[in-house]
Amino acid sequence: MDSPTPPPPPPTNDQSPPPPPPATTSGSPTDFLKGVVGKRVIVRLISGVDYRGVLSCLDGYMNIALEQTEEHVNGAVTNRYGDAFIRGNNVLYISAAEVL
Repeated sequence: MDSPTPPPPPPTNDQSPPPPPPATTSGSPTDFLKGVVGKRVIVRLISGVDYRGVLSCLDGYMNIALEQTEEHVNGAVTNRYGDAFIRGNNVLYISAAEVL
């Protein structure tokens, strides 16, 4: 004899698929910084001023050398520099300006 098949699951009110699992970020800040050398970054200073340019190099004190640098104050470009050096004690954060 055939066994009866189980009944289908009850319909749910939510027709959308479940959300994807949260993205996990692996790696250290050092890995991130090594990965953005030679790429466009945004450097936010403690004062709130942003510098956007290509990260040329940085050291353990977060001293930063940028190429093709633009200075942004309140979202507006205020100056353009070929190369810029930013002392590390002024840096609040560094962010990638393009998708990695």
